[in-house]
Amino acid sequence: MSYQVLARKWRPANFKQMVGQEHVLQALVNALDSNRLHHAYLFTGTRGVGKTTIARIFAKSLNCEQGVSSEPCGSCASCVEIDEGRSVDLIEIDAASRTGVDDMRELLDNVQYAPTRSRFKIYLIDEVHMLSKHSFNALLKTLEEPPPHVKFLLATTDPQKVPVTVLSRCLQFNLKRMSRTQILSQLQFLTEQEKVAAEPSALTLLASAADGSMRDALSLLDQAIGYGGGSVQQGAVESMLGSISRDYLARLLDALSDQQASPLLHEARLVIEHNPDYQRVCAELIALLQQVALYQHDPLLVNEDEFAEELLQKYSSCWSAEEIQLYYQILLQGRQDLLICPDAASGFEMLMLRLLAFTPETGTERENVESPEVKKKPAAKPEPVATLSDRDEPATVTRAEDQPARKSDVQLNAKTDTDVAADLPLDWHELAYASGLSGLAQEIVANSQFKSFQDGNLKLELLTEIHELATDLIKAEIRQALEQKLGVSLQLELVAAVTLSGQTPMQAKELRQQRERLAAIEAIREEKMVKKLQHAFAAKLDEASVVKIENNS
Repeated sequence: MSYQVLARKWRPANFKQMVGQEHVLQALVNALDSNRLHHAYLFTGTRGVGKTTIARIFAKSLNCEQGVSSEPCGSCASCVEIDEGRSVDLIEIDAASRTGVDDMRELLDNVQYAPTRSRFKIYLIDEVHMLSKHSFNALLKTLEEPPPHVKFLLATTDPQKVPVTVLSRCLQFNLKRMSRTQILSQLQFLTEQEKVAAEPSALTLLASAADGSMRDALSLLDQAIGYGGGSVQQGAVESMLGSISRDYLARLLDALSDQQASPLLHEARLVIEHNPDYQRVCAELIALLQQVALYQHDPLLVNEDEFAEELLQKYSSCWSAEEIQLYYQILLQGRQDLLICPDAASGFEMLMLRLLAFTPETGTERENVESPEVKKKPAAKPEPVATLSDRDEPATVTRAEDQPARKSDVQLNAKTDTDVAADLPLDWHELAYASGLSGLAQEIVANSQFKSFQDGNLKLELLTEIHELATDLIKAEIRQALEQKLGVSLQLELVAAVTLSGQTPMQAKELRQQRERLAAIEAIREEKMVKKLQHAFAAKLDEASVVKIENNS
């Protein structure tokens, strides 16, 4: 007998074998047992969560020879035929391949005829949203008033594309994504039944990679068994998925917490040697930071068996809540940037350096970190930059230009270098945006790092890819603008570098804006009127709508 894949071999044959979806199963079971049956049902949800499986079990329950019941016998001719996919009274249609109106009219011409053998003639239309507009129009009247012997079971992954006129004629059930715990429990059960040796950590990786789909999880388990030669081992699963061991992630974050570029790049290149899926690596880092953030607020909030508690405790102690949120946002944006960078490996290196460059730390201003045994003190509340009065006045966010710049926000990295003279009249981060430049010249200056200013020779450092954009004409424009601003004659030298050791004016500006926005959000949260609205109406603050108001007057 040929091999049958796990997703088909272990497809549930009745409602009791279903994993999850209790909210849907309870409604269907009650309807069947009380014989309160609708003529059309619509099952929605992402791929692999059980839409067609529930529809087929429901069809068996309707046509079982033992009678309409939520527990079909599974052994009568009707149940066996449905299980084997050869029931003449269960018409399964793939709407993705039969989208034309002629196909639908041909189908509906036979609706008036009674079922051949069974109690009901059942039409199961999968991916119903793929039907054309004319096909939906042809279906509407029959769907609203079908003959008493006809039932429609519709399934779709995109209910937004189904016309509301069709939705209004159906009972709609939205199937949820499977939780990681549900998938992991089912994988453990199946490996025991199949007598396959499997490491729990390997099954955890598969459950996470399935992304809420039980069918995907079983397909990945099939693949892992084949890849591992009959067993499921963590190393083999990591190699198959393109992920890496969490030990590498821990070492990356250790190097990041030490604030040293060389160790961080060394660990990043160890990751690169495994040629992993960088999207998955970033997703693992994001998941770890999310768990650390939850652990900081309450250790009971973290997911069990997700990450080691020692790991969460260490990082929640060595990073502030602000740092974790900033790293989280950088990695989220970094995943998008990796899709467009010319080389994923170099893009990953740059992403790690971006984490280092944007660390909210200035000289000795960083909080003293307590040991893991001592509970971390809550960070001081930031100064409010947004106010909401008790007289229902709208919230306004003060412009950063209207406030004196903090020295820590525009700290000149070069001032701590021993080989750089301190005779530049203005702070470079301020000068870069006050030079009167625009366009490409302004972008080059904003992405440069000040190195030295001696005897009228200004030396700036640029990343290699940016340095290539600095033509002689652009250099002359930059030099003239800086000469006019400083009132001295300059010689401008632009040096290319693979990496920059400190912050550029643009990085400092983005970090300052991020801090101001977080402070604004926190200030709005603390407003009395906001709290009253939240309490009275269960209102939620839309953080995405908090923006700086530009005063152009």
